[in-house]
Amino acid sequence: MRDWPALAPLAVLWLAWLAYWVAAARNVKATSRREGFATFLLNRAFVVVGALLLVVGPQPLHWLNERFVPPTMAAYWLGLFMVAAGLGFAVWARVYLGRNWSATVTIKRDHELVRTGPYGVVRHPIYTGILLALLGTAIAIGEWRGLLALASITIGFLFKIRTEERFMGELFGERYARYRAEVPALIPFIV
Repeated sequence: MRDWPALAPLAVLWLAWLAYWVAAARNVKATSRREGFATFLLNRAFVVVGALLLVVGPQPLHWLNERFVPPTMAAYWLGLFMVAAGLGFAVWARVYLGRNWSATVTIKRDHELVRTGPYGVVRHPIYTGILLALLGTAIAIGEWRGLLALASITIGFLFKIRTEERFMGELFGERYARYRAEVPALIPFIV
């Protein structure tokens, strides 16, 4: 789908989310430990590739521009609803995490283990919300490039989650081990 009026609501949702994300990033705790540069580059590379697949079109590999869902209003509205729900869930998680948040994998000074709100549903609700929104975007756009973007960004998030889990385990020990045993990582009700 390359029709600007149809893509405008998707763009508005993503840009509003991005504007909130940038504004909220200013009021965070100081960092006491940060992920290594190689780890940062690895997960970001997959995220950038995925973002480019979504934003830049048409793709030179023509099969990426082919549709995987029919161009119906039902598919478009389902995708748009998923984007709104996913970004809303990510914002709720970001608000709940408060000053402990960081765009990179870090340990903050006086870092707290948040286990309530969306963090009682999944351990990484920001990623869950963003991935739901990406799936919705792929459905609304309807082209294979959307699914490939979702796969690429998912891989990037999985690398990032592995580092976050290690950091949290080292900081919170047995408390984090219990949390991991009780709350699934990304998909609710699947441990």
